[in-house]
Amino acid sequence: MHIQETPPDASGGQAAVASWLLPLVITLFFAWGFCTVLVDVLIPKLKATFQLSYAEAMLTQFCFFLAYFIVSIPAGLLVSRIGYMRGIVLGLAVMAGGCLMFSPAASMGWYPAFLAALFVLAGGITLVQVAANPLAAGLGDPARAHSRLTLAQAFNSFGTMLGPLFGSSLILAAGVSEPTPGMDAAALAAFRVEQAGHVRLPYMIIAGVLLVLAALCWAYRRAPVPVVRPVGQADYLRLLRIPRLSLGALSIFLYVGAEVAIGSALVNYLIMVGATGSEHAAGNLISVYWGLAMVGRFIGAWVLRMVPAGVVLATCATCAGLLALLAGTTLEGTAAAVAILSIGLFNSVMFPTIFTLSIDGLGEDTPGGSGILCLAIVGGAIVPLLIGMTADRFGLALALVVPAACYVWIACYGLLVRFGVLPARPAPAAVAAAET
Repeated sequence: MHIQETPPDASGGQAAVASWLLPLVITLFFAWGFCTVLVDVLIPKLKATFQLSYAEAMLTQFCFFLAYFIVSIPAGLLVSRIGYMRGIVLGLAVMAGGCLMFSPAASMGWYPAFLAALFVLAGGITLVQVAANPLAAGLGDPARAHSRLTLAQAFNSFGTMLGPLFGSSLILAAGVSEPTPGMDAAALAAFRVEQAGHVRLPYMIIAGVLLVLAALCWAYRRAPVPVVRPVGQADYLRLLRIPRLSLGALSIFLYVGAEVAIGSALVNYLIMVGATGSEHAAGNLISVYWGLAMVGRFIGAWVLRMVPAGVVLATCATCAGLLALLAGTTLEGTAAAVAILSIGLFNSVMFPTIFTLSIDGLGEDTPGGSGILCLAIVGGAIVPLLIGMTADRFGLALALVVPAACYVWIACYGLLVRFGVLPARPAPAAVAAAET
């Protein structure tokens, strides 16, 4: 990441800025993790209320993560012009607007309105991520960027651990009900409005918190942070020709898709294998999945200081893939629940490790690289939809073969980086020195 040159005595000032700005940035990781994981709780509620198939229910994730594909490049262009902090403020405001849209969606009792609200919410999260990920990596010693971003992602996982408990208590506590067969149109509409009303309160609370965060970030909009070089559309095409970045984007696509797909299927899977008997209890267990990811990220932030990032990535991806295969093909009951929930532990370091490996050596092109990687988060839209279609045809358990296949490539990417097949792009200064 390119840092504006400062006099020698300014280094202490930059360190001081990092010491108080990094906690604020980490809070943002918590906030968007909290918002993102609520979709896992929302899915069983909407599936029953609107009598959806697995594939139709996964449209929630499709619309949510489609926003990453549509918004990421414009977000990267915008952040390169207005800076990290202003980009974060705007993203938080859009997130709050998406949360507020859940109120009219509930009043209408109309499934497409919920999909629209999720798209807007995710658009705001995308903008925040495009700014916050490279900012967290750049606030401090570059040699510890992997560890620092993994620590920030640990607090993201803290949000994803608490989110299901919050959402389950307000959305699933009253149970999940399907309309009675033979209801007339008026009664069906009233039923859907009543059931959808359980979704309104949690998103209104979140909107208020996001607006407070936006005001706090606005107060620090002039804080000295890494300088962003303006990015043009041609830069993205040029950056995609860097194998380490483009294949890293593929890894992000598959990782997010696998992680989101497993989280989305958890409630239905846990009930199917007999691990729990109610949607509320299963919804609470989602917090175990994301809580293990949080624990793994705190551990990973320490391990990555001693073990090469590529080795850690390949090991975790291999373990996650094996657990997905076991959960999908051989296990039942408590053993199946333990296997699928344990995937969260090995998911833990994958996103931050792939992210930092992919942007390593990009220098001033870091915002553009971040935009490309956030674009790849659209995997969270595609892979869950594939799992939903597979589950409708072959059963939910066998559908877990899909994320297992995703983890195979991620392990390969880690090994390709570790053994130098995908080297980091040399920094401009190093290139100039080599040419003289």
